[in-house]
Parts: sequence; C-alpha cells; structure tokens
Amino acid sequence: MEREAAKAAKRLDRETAKAKPARASNWGRFSGTIDTRWDEDGVTMILLNELRYTDPYGEVWVAPAGSRVNGASIPRAFWSLIGGPFEGKYRNASVLHDVAYSEQSRPWEDADRMFYNAMRCSGVGPVTAKTMYYALRRHGRHWKHRQALPVADSSSERSSAPRPGEVGEIQSWIQANDPDLGQIEARAAGSDR
Repeated sequence: MEREAAKAAKRLDRETAKAKPARASNWGRFSGTIDTRWDEDGVTMILLNELRYTDPYGEVWVAPAGSRVNGASIPRAFWSLIGGPFEGKYRNASVLHDVAYSEQSRPWEDADRMFYNAMRCSGVGPVTAKTMYYALRRHGRHWKHRQALPVADSSSERSSAPRPGEVGEIQSWIQANDPDLGQIEARAAGSDR
C-alpha cells in the first residue's frame, strides 16, 4: 500500500513538473504593431494604430491609436536594466503599461502584472522581467481608484527612487531564489527583507 502511494506521489510530481513549463510558456499574445510618431515635446510618442495584448487569463489590454506614451510608468532608474521605454523586447509591454497607468481604469496591481506577463510574452528573460516587476511594485506611481488619488500610507516607507545598489541586490536575490510574483510583491512591500 505504501509503495503504491509512493509511486503515485512520484507520478504526480513528474506530471506537476511537466505542467509548470507548459503553463509558464503561455504568456498571452499581441495583435497589432507599434507605429508611432514623436510629439513636438520630443519625449512623448503618439500611437498611430491600436496595439492589443491578451494576457494569459484572457483579459484584453488595449493601447488605442492616438494614445500618448513616454515610458514614465516605469521608474527611470530601472531603464538602464533593459533600455529605454521604446527599445528592445519590452517595448510593447511598456506602451501598454503606460496606457494602463494613464487610463487608471483597472487596479495598478493588475497593470503591473500585465506588464510582467507582456514582457515574458515578448521574450524578456525571467530575471529581467521579475526585476522590472519588483521595480514597479516598489517604486511605481500607484493610485487608489479611478479618481487617481495617490497612495499615501504613512506606515509605509515606499520610496519613488531606488536606493544605491538596490537593482543589483534585487537581481541577485531573484537569481538565487527564483521567487514567484507573490514573493516579489511581499519584498517590494517591505515585508520580506
């Protein structure tokens, strides 16, 4: 009886191990391409066509034509990690995240998680994507509800600027521990340091 239970447990472990990569490989899908023009301010890009992203849960995120994006929803101090907001593999995710932060029609937590999934969908590696997710959770411009009131919690020491060495420290922690998003959220909130 114990031997059969042990075999069943091993079989379940093998099936679970196979299922994790299968789930992780479904990061969603994009439709549309990014065509833009620079605004006269020299900082803002204006989308000329719509970009859509369907996340792994079936939620559709839309950056409509005419949207104005500048990468400001991602803390500037972390741009050096993966490049400016209009460069590289995370460009689509950055555009959608800027629009989500501008519209504030969904909770900021959902927008940040969409950014993580969209980065992974675009081919950004897990350490970089998790580091950027941490940056948003710890240093992003969050709001409480649609009226865009900033989060003001005096019990929190949340800072908009990373402290020296924080990026390297977080990357090392992620590489060593391969945390899930919940663990990253806890650390960003200051409860797991």
